[in-house]
Amino acid sequence: MTPPLDKPDYWSQATQELAVADAVMAQLIAQYPDVSLRTRGDAFHTLARSVVGQQISVKAADSVWNRLALFLGDVTSHAVLAATVEELRACGLSQRKVEYLSDLARHHVEGRLDPSAWHDWDDEAVIKELVSIRGIGRWTAEMFLIFYLARPNVLPLDDIGLIRGIAEHYHDGERKPRAELKQLAELWQPWCSVATWYLWRSLDPVPVEY
Repeated sequence: MTPPLDKPDYWSQATQELAVADAVMAQLIAQYPDVSLRTRGDAFHTLARSVVGQQISVKAADSVWNRLALFLGDVTSHAVLAATVEELRACGLSQRKVEYLSDLARHHVEGRLDPSAWHDWDDEAVIKELVSIRGIGRWTAEMFLIFYLARPNVLPLDDIGLIRGIAEHYHDGERKPRAELKQLAELWQPWCSVATWYLWRSLDPVPVEY
């Protein structure tokens, strides 16, 4: 069963402060008044969905995830491990993503994926812990920070949606160097996760969910 989605408790304050600090954000927030980032209370689900979404569009990731969920009935670690490689590949996963998803599922089943203490850790400590799992890089760990731990100030500078959103809304479509993206994001402190979400929302027909 898919875990329910919850709105972060900081959302109203964040949108108000972003709208004051940045005219582009003010416009985007006004454009999408009735939606927000939603977090899930299931660490495996969030990480699995992030693995599926690595290096592909939101639309493509949703398609693969929906096929996976339809086949498994429920995307749990036990269900993933019970499926064959061929069955998982038939859902649209690459060979490498099947390996990553299976390794993640084994970590979860064996109790090595236990985020109960992570709520008290800083962002970099959580990222360091997660990237020790095969197939989880910094981007996937940052999606976990945003969508599971609901950290308000994550800036995923390797995310293609964020890079594209900044280019379209701030630089007439021109992609700028990483240093300039960081400089722009100073306007969004301490709500970079929220600003990132609105840029994602502006690009895709459905809200991003992990």
